[in-house]
Amino acid sequence: MVASSEKNFFQKSFDILSRKKPLVDNTETRLSKFLSTFDLTTMGVGSTLGVGVYVLAGEVSKTTAGPAVVISFAIAAIASMLAGLCYAEFGARVPKAGSAYVYSYVTIGEFIAFIIGWNLVLEYAIGSASVVKGLSNYVDELTNNQISGWFLETMPMNVSGLGAYPDFFAFGIIMAFTLALAFGARESALVNNIFTMTNVSVVIFVIICGAFKADPANWKLENVPAGYGDGGFFPYGLGGVIKGAAICFYGFIGFDVIATAGEEAKTPQRSIPFAVVISLTIIFLAYFGISTVLTMMLPYYEQNENAPLPHVFKQLGWTVAEGIVSYGAIFGLAASLMGAMFPLPRVIYAMAKDGLVFQIMGAVHPKFNTPFAGTLIAGTLTGILAAIFDLSQLVNMMSIGTLMAYSIVAACVMLLRFEMTEEDVNHSELNTIEMTPKVMLKQLFNGNRLRDPVALTSGIVTVMVTSYLFWCLMFSGTFTLYTTEIMNGDWWAITLLVVFGLLLVLSILIIVFQPRSIAKIPFSTPFTPFLPATSILINIYLMCGLDPWTWVRFVVWIAIGLVIYFCYGIFNSKERHVSASTSNLVLETKEKNEKM
Repeated sequence: MVASSEKNFFQKSFDILSRKKPLVDNTETRLSKFLSTFDLTTMGVGSTLGVGVYVLAGEVSKTTAGPAVVISFAIAAIASMLAGLCYAEFGARVPKAGSAYVYSYVTIGEFIAFIIGWNLVLEYAIGSASVVKGLSNYVDELTNNQISGWFLETMPMNVSGLGAYPDFFAFGIIMAFTLALAFGARESALVNNIFTMTNVSVVIFVIICGAFKADPANWKLENVPAGYGDGGFFPYGLGGVIKGAAICFYGFIGFDVIATAGEEAKTPQRSIPFAVVISLTIIFLAYFGISTVLTMMLPYYEQNENAPLPHVFKQLGWTVAEGIVSYGAIFGLAASLMGAMFPLPRVIYAMAKDGLVFQIMGAVHPKFNTPFAGTLIAGTLTGILAAIFDLSQLVNMMSIGTLMAYSIVAACVMLLRFEMTEEDVNHSELNTIEMTPKVMLKQLFNGNRLRDPVALTSGIVTVMVTSYLFWCLMFSGTFTLYTTEIMNGDWWAITLLVVFGLLLVLSILIIVFQPRSIAKIPFSTPFTPFLPATSILINIYLMCGLDPWTWVRFVVWIAIGLVIYFCYGIFNSKERHVSASTSNLVLETKEKNEKM
């Protein structure tokens, strides 16, 4: 009796935590549908092509990869495109505000969805704060540090872990952008388009001008100063290229803003996949072009890590070009800030609409058709972060949140591709199958020769995807922790790596043998499950490379979210009320049938 009650308790708890939203949600949105494919593309480009294009190429080429930074960007672009294709499929499937949060809600369940959503709030808040901090510092440099000098003199902060002074300039910029987003997303999109086009124009200007001074000999340097590798195209070796790719990958973070805006897109099924692919292509071409001309114009070891583009033109004596690039960077950073801030209130809106966070944060203004209160609250919190905190130790927090979201979206793509849908139930010749150990074992490699998904095959895929995530973590963690031992040929380290590698390959092979859903979707990720699986492995490997304190801060943030969920969200969830209504309807129908 006790065992039965315990079983019922755990089953009920699991059912609550795994509540799912319907894949097709026909509820009308209160947000204004106005974003075109062009708007979504410029939003993706603008949110990504900011700090990276003006800093990353010089930093990675000088300290990590040398001229081979162009290959690092290519590898990072491939990894980002894998994640982008997964986002494109879900953006077309579920064109709702909330991005990875909504995707995980319809495939995995409510609890994981809340974790992802809470994670995205952290990612976008810190991302916005770091961008505006970079913009503030950049403007400060242009004024010969007069802004920071005044604040340091009048109101210094001598508190460990905080900034040297309260950056009210950064706070003011955040609030100005917050008000712009709150009072009209349509107008904000127009301003973002202008900023982004100016930013892209500056990038094209640099590439064209740099081509006239490009010297291929700078890729073949032999005599280089001490501390800058061995010279040539690969001065830091293949390891430097891979390490550089990991750094460059963060330069592509931000394209997921496109999926976040799905509820405000005019034709989301068509425009989201197209905008994701085109924006990532433009971003890669910009990074590749900038890094190529930069390393050809000036030897990699002479690059400036903080402001490489103005520095290289200054070295050539092109003062006009230096000025254009310097002030063009402000537009680039402004576009990046707009793109970073746009998705945060949308994620909060989606969570509030589902009842997982406080309802007031999802209230849509009747006149402006924007999540007004959520935008103001998110902007104020982001402004406080930018004003008082030293964000140098928090930048990695944005990366861990993004990489986890990418991994969950890729896993969701695999789950849905092999899930039993209504179309499969109607089409299948065998909707039920006897659950015996022999049948289950044979089904691992489809020994039962099923052609359509059933409950057993969907369950096997769920277990294998979960196993794959675990083995990826073990494989990546082993490689990260014992890189030296593996390179030195220590048998135990290599054995661990090979065992974990074989287990993750086995997980994918079992998934491949399962029957796929015949449901038609607007856009499908090609080469599933191999492409999403590769994306997951890359993302988890990059996560394992982050410092321990990033994981500690991440756990603390998640703990705060869990308190909110178990004290508020779990009781106010919209899906809880839907489930309760459905259960009551079933009971009433059963009672009527018994009376009859």
